[in-house]
Amino acid sequence: MRNVFVVCVMVLSLFLVTSTGYSKPLQGGDTAAAVAVVNINQATVAELQRLPDVGQVTAERIVAYRTEKGPFRSSDELVKVKGIGQKKLEKLKDYIVVE
Repeated sequence: MRNVFVVCVMVLSLFLVTSTGYSKPLQGGDTAAAVAVVNINQATVAELQRLPDVGQVTAERIVAYRTEKGPFRSSDELVKVKGIGQKKLEKLKDYIVVE
């Protein structure tokens, strides 16, 4: 009976890990919190806010820039968004994709 319980817990854990998608730990070794990799050409304001150091205003600026100028061709274009400099871009690079 105990073996059945252990197997069920393992299967459930595996299911939860694989169904949550790809994620990375935050910088600084904080493995408890994770941020999903975000496609900056499709992400909503709420999804962008999950990125490190991106608040509501910055997320809204990213969406506004994308709406006005079209999709980002590379992650490096984020520096054209007000409030995102080279330092912030470096923090974000591991958590963003452009598709």
